[in-house]
Order: sequence, then C-alpha cells, then structure tokens
Amino acid sequence: MHPASETELSEIVAAARGPLRVVGGGTRAVGRPVAGEALSVAGLTGVELYEPGALTIVARAGTPLAEVERVLAAEGQRLPFEPMDHRGLLGTAGEPTIGGVVAANVSGPRRIQAGAARDSLIGVRFVDGSGTVVKNGGRVMKNVTGYDLVKLMAGSWGTLGVLTEVAFKVLPAPEAAASLAVAGLSELQAVEAMATALGSPFEVTGAAHLPGEGRTLLRIEGFSASVAYRAGRLRDLMAPFGAVTVEADAGRVAATWAGVRDVAGFAGRAGDVWRISVKPSDGPGIAARTGGEVIYDWGGGLIWVLVPEGTDLRARLGAFAGHATLVRASEATRARIAPFQPEPAPIAALSAGLRAKFDPRGILNPGLMAS
Repeated sequence: MHPASETELSEIVAAARGPLRVVGGGTRAVGRPVAGEALSVAGLTGVELYEPGALTIVARAGTPLAEVERVLAAEGQRLPFEPMDHRGLLGTAGEPTIGGVVAANVSGPRRIQAGAARDSLIGVRFVDGSGTVVKNGGRVMKNVTGYDLVKLMAGSWGTLGVLTEVAFKVLPAPEAAASLAVAGLSELQAVEAMATALGSPFEVTGAAHLPGEGRTLLRIEGFSASVAYRAGRLRDLMAPFGAVTVEADAGRVAATWAGVRDVAGFAGRAGDVWRISVKPSDGPGIAARTGGEVIYDWGGGLIWVLVPEGTDLRARLGAFAGHATLVRASEATRARIAPFQPEPAPIAALSAGLRAKFDPRGILNPGLMAS
C-alpha cells in the first residue's frame, strides 16, 4: 500500500483488518520481524516549509533525508544531530527518509554536543492506530500543552503511529572543521583522553576510539580562525597521551567522521552487530566482557560490538548499568533474541499503556519492539 496523502493514509489505517508493517525508505531492518501488509510512506514527500531565518524546516515523513540535507546546505545550514546512514552496516538499499530518522531517533557522533534527533524535533503529525490524524508541537520550541508527543514519537519505531510530517530546528553549518588523531592508546587511555578533551573549553563535537586502527579521534568545528586556534590548543592538551596529528582538509575530515557515524569498520563483515550504551568510564570493562571487536563513539558512551552470528550478547554480559540493542542480525536471530533492551516492569507497563492508547487494535508494527 502506497498512500499519496495523509488523508489516504488515514483511510487505509482506519480500514485495516490486520497488522501493518510500516515502511519508510527500507534502510533499517532493526527489531523483531513483523508479519503484516507493507504500508509505505514513500509517497508522502516534499519540504512543506523552510524558514532559514527562523532555523526551522518542516517536511513530509517520506522525504528522502538527502533532499532535506540538500535544501539546508543551500542555505548554509544542517540538521544538528548528524543522522547515521545504516545502509552500509546493515547491507540494505533504499533511501533513508526523514520520517525514518525520527521513528528510530537516529543520531551520530555530534550527539555528545548537539543532542539526539528528538532534541531537535519540534513538531510531528501522525496517523494513530485508529486512523486518526494527530498533531503535536509546531514551528516554535515552546510547547506546554498536553502530552509531549513530539518526544514520544522519536524512537517509537512506528509502533504508536505512522508519521506523516516532522518539524525540526536546524543550525548553521560550520565554516571549517578539524580532526585530531591520537595514536596507540589503550581503551582505558582512550576513554581518559576523550573525557579530557570533552571537558576542555575547546568545544569538541566528536570523540571516538577505533581500536582496530589504533586511533582516538577528536573533532572541532566552527569559524576557520577559531578552529585553527582550538585545534592547536587541543593538540597540546592531548600531547601527554601520545603522538597527535591534525587534519584540517574539509573533505578528509568529513569522510573520517562519516565512517565513524556509519560504523564503516563493521560494514560488509560477517557477524552480528550490537550497540551498547553505557557510562563512558564503564566502557572498557563492558567491552572486555563482550568478547567481540569494538568501536567507541560518544566519548566512550556508545560501543559498537561485532560478534559471531547468533550471539546473545546480553546473556554474555549479564547485569550492567546500560542497555544493549541488537542492530544487525538475521531474521531468525532477531526472532530468538529481543533486539531492544527489555524494559523494567514499571516502564514496560507504561509502554504497553501507551500502545493500547495510540494503537488499540495492535496493528502498527506489532511485536517489533517486543522483549
């Protein structure tokens, strides 16, 4: 089913007699396998409103992310949260959509400085499980009326409603960027170095550690003169940790951080990929317990883990302060192992109550987030 308008989508959902598998660009095969008739939002495309002076953009949910980024780039602006492109890691095709970015709350390395997708999201329109069109938020940041459905929809993976329109606050794109690499650090040393950099006044917008390459990466962005000054100061600050190199070529810096963002080190390689969120200081200890190959982002707070196919990483780790998500695995593995971290009973009860409210018939991506 390929509705071309919100009204048509609403009618389809209202008339549905069985489960629906909500599809955006088809680039993120994450979660439990969903049995149901495919409902694509790819026909809901186009930038509805763009006000560069107000730093606001509104787009239909099926609009390709690349189109949104092109529109913003033409005015020297960008989405603050640097959304990841999952295609390389997951081996998928298709075209990422802006609605899919919201549904999965997709963020990249800049999350440590600019927040997640939900932090830039200021408005949504969606069709709930009864076919009702719901609007929340708007073109301004202040929103104090009723439930904050804007934040609720981010990361709901199409289980509460089918997004039809999203609104974001955007920011100016930086004039320049520099990437610093510290060589040869252990994982403990790398986390300490990243914490030192992030705690400095030099406004670091990316902090990652690639053990397989023996590099710890730091990024600075902004006006050219400021970037040059801060990169020099940060290089001095990092010198006690090891040999430091600075890259200031815009193209090479962008390529390096696109690789970090998209977990390029694990793309095309055999095995399952897990995503672990922890307190950065706990990261090396948790990583050692995984028995897999790891990549650190977000200053050590995000760990990507490559393990043999079918590995139940949660069972291997046991209890820990954080959560683990199975991002890449076969359908059989995703049916056997809950991809999303099981919620504590009180939160699970709240989640079930929300789904019962917004999708009383249980037809929207049923079971996708089941534990």
